[in-house]
Amino acid sequence: MALDQIPVTGLKRVGPKLAERLRKLRIQTVADLLFHLPARYQDRSRLRPLATLHDGDEVLVEGVVVDAQISHGRRRSLKVWLRDEAGGGLMLRFFHFSRVQIEGMGMGKRLRCFGEVRQGPQTLEMVHPEVQYRVDDTPGAVGDGAAVDVPLTPIYPSTEGLQQITWRGLTDQALALLAAHPRALSDLVPAAIADPLGLPALHRAIEIVHRPPADAPVQALVERRHPACLRLAFDEMLAHQLALRRLRAQRRHLMAAALGDGGTLCGRLLAALPFPLTGAQRRVLQEIQRDLAGARPMMRLLQGDVGAGKTVVAALAALRAVECGRQAALMAPTELLAEQHRKSLAAWLEPLGIEIAWLSGRHKGAERSAALARIAAGESQVIVGTHALFQQDVAFAALGLVIIDEQHRFGVHQRMALREKGADGGRLPHQLIMTATPIPRSLAMAVYADLDLSVIDELPPGRTPIKTVAVPDSRRDEVIERVRSACGAGRQAYWVCTLVEESEALQAQAAEDAAADLRERLQDLRIGLVHGRVKAGEREPVMAAFAAGELDLLVATTVIEVGVDVPNASLMIIENPERLGLAQLHQLRGRVGRGDVESFCLLLYHAPLTAAARERLAILRRETSGFAIADADLRMRGAGEVLGTRQAGMAAFRLADPLRDKDLVRAAQQGADQLLADRSPAGGERITALIHRWLGDRETYGHI
Repeated sequence: MALDQIPVTGLKRVGPKLAERLRKLRIQTVADLLFHLPARYQDRSRLRPLATLHDGDEVLVEGVVVDAQISHGRRRSLKVWLRDEAGGGLMLRFFHFSRVQIEGMGMGKRLRCFGEVRQGPQTLEMVHPEVQYRVDDTPGAVGDGAAVDVPLTPIYPSTEGLQQITWRGLTDQALALLAAHPRALSDLVPAAIADPLGLPALHRAIEIVHRPPADAPVQALVERRHPACLRLAFDEMLAHQLALRRLRAQRRHLMAAALGDGGTLCGRLLAALPFPLTGAQRRVLQEIQRDLAGARPMMRLLQGDVGAGKTVVAALAALRAVECGRQAALMAPTELLAEQHRKSLAAWLEPLGIEIAWLSGRHKGAERSAALARIAAGESQVIVGTHALFQQDVAFAALGLVIIDEQHRFGVHQRMALREKGADGGRLPHQLIMTATPIPRSLAMAVYADLDLSVIDELPPGRTPIKTVAVPDSRRDEVIERVRSACGAGRQAYWVCTLVEESEALQAQAAEDAAADLRERLQDLRIGLVHGRVKAGEREPVMAAFAAGELDLLVATTVIEVGVDVPNASLMIIENPERLGLAQLHQLRGRVGRGDVESFCLLLYHAPLTAAARERLAILRRETSGFAIADADLRMRGAGEVLGTRQAGMAAFRLADPLRDKDLVRAAQQGADQLLADRSPAGGERITALIHRWLGDRETYGHI
């Protein structure tokens, strides 16, 4: 029987509960399990002496327990001290532990542990490492580089309740079935396309990627350059190209209302603006207006750096819809960002006689009913809101344009739901997708599903560049005085923390603790606090008070990454910036520098930094362009991590990297041409099966 017809419930120890967890990851058959590929590997082939460990190392260690005790601090924990034959020491910390574990880690017990080393309050430590209890007292060959007969250990993408040991047990069974019946997994790529690449057969590539042999080159596997990785990446690229071609073909049959040049509103707004559009804004606006005038629905991605002026371009596009008797809807991922868009659009459009509706989750009762009635009657011509816009009771009179900001924060089904609300006699609304997260053009064109791309690559004149400085947290007192000085001069500041609550596992200052400390030390300043666990109804008044100048300092987590525009804020402190990616740091930094005063961003890092962290902070200090930073981020982390799994509107690659695997992209494009040339039913079935194998139901990502 084919492996794609054997359900996972046929494997040992897969009951209803485990089957349901697997189903959430789109794993229902043994073949699905084989194509659930490791995200990375842990090299457990060498023991490291404890004296050679550094913060951030992910290592295998061995030692004897010299002390163990339960600590009753802020959070109860089990602390276990190890020492090895070379005299080095390490502390293990467990927040969840049983009596059996305590007994297994008694004095004199020999443990072999794998985990990430972190700098704790007292010493280097591992938090919840994987522990192997040695049944004998013979020490392993501990020495820097001493080999252990253990291959690379695969680490699988997972979900709550699924441990790595479970994944390894399941894939062991699936691989055994594949080894016994290699033909039970169909190779959907014809030999005429695959053979010229000189890569392994499909079943062999899967075996190697799941269970690298002991003699496999470690670095090639880790960097996905091994021929087995490249074979699977090619199949994935080919499926992606086929899905794109299919979407293009489907799109040719879609219709939209043509929104031509129907009046004077756009000209009146341009004349009323206190600033001229930049050349990049004018170019992008022409591209959008050309699309809107057509009878096919526009599907355009608008990229622009922080402060590049995307919103005014969106406002002009909305006016084109209104001039043609249609409504425009702008959807943003948070109430904060939606409210900011509403204010901007109201300032520009209401003087032109345009009625703007505002709809969010907090609108209830009569207020909500009145807003819904005016939207349904067409009296509200521009509608701004959050995900509330696509809820069932929202009906539009004639929705002609959908504008979605920070699109990657919405799931594809949410965007499709809003699009379908504008369906009118078989015609769909035009769509403009905006993002301030720059993605290099080559990557955007490879991974976005059939969206035309517009880029505002020019900032408005007169913006003062932000000076970025990296400061060790040993100089925290100086930084606090810098905040006092800036706020004393009438300016405002942000203090950004990376965690909400204290964690002994990660030495990041918690936002709540930071706010308490700063309130004690800066008693003359008005200080507010916001983070993701504060309900929106409580968070919004704090943000509004900061925007109104009623607060001097805002302590926050990364919830302020987008949607905060306070021109008077000229100083930003980011604690533990080494824990954030370049793109997120750039987004945060963009919250300052919006006025006419010189602005600063202080990166308050915790030493020692890893080499990668040092490079990230150096790039941020050196570069001000979001696109230059995106290129650097892509080079350092690869496409998969830069795009991220949360960006549900994009094809999330498992192995392929469009930047690294440029040759594979070209080969996949040629392979797609060959497969599409076969118009037989069997050819169509092969294409459908290949797309389903790699994308599943995510082929709908193109229907944005």
